[in-house]
Amino acid sequence: MDLENKNIGFVLTGSFCTFSKVIPKIKKLVELGANVIPIMSYNAYNLDTKFGNASDFIKEIEEITQNKIIHTIQDAEPIGPKKLTDIMIVAPASRKHYGKACK
Repeated sequence: MDLENKNIGFVLTGSFCTFSKVIPKIKKLVELGANVIPIMSYNAYNLDTKFGNASDFIKEIEEITQNKIIHTIQDAEPIGPKKLTDIMIVAPASRKHYGKACK
């Protein structure tokens, strides 16, 4: 798949235990030429957990993508109407959410 110059919105939710597996996927998308627009839920952006400090995740993601993380509803609102992304990825997504979205 050609991802060169594609705008990918990459949403991280509060499943902190998977961040160590998800962040390398963001890096891979960037290496493939995609412009990754990072988006984090309130909890993902603000909470420190036993899996790491939010500020460390934020710094790493912003360094990889070279984009500031969208983390407020106000900043996220223009994404759809302005068609800022070609595709959106929500990771991690629970099986419960995934099952509902696929029905």
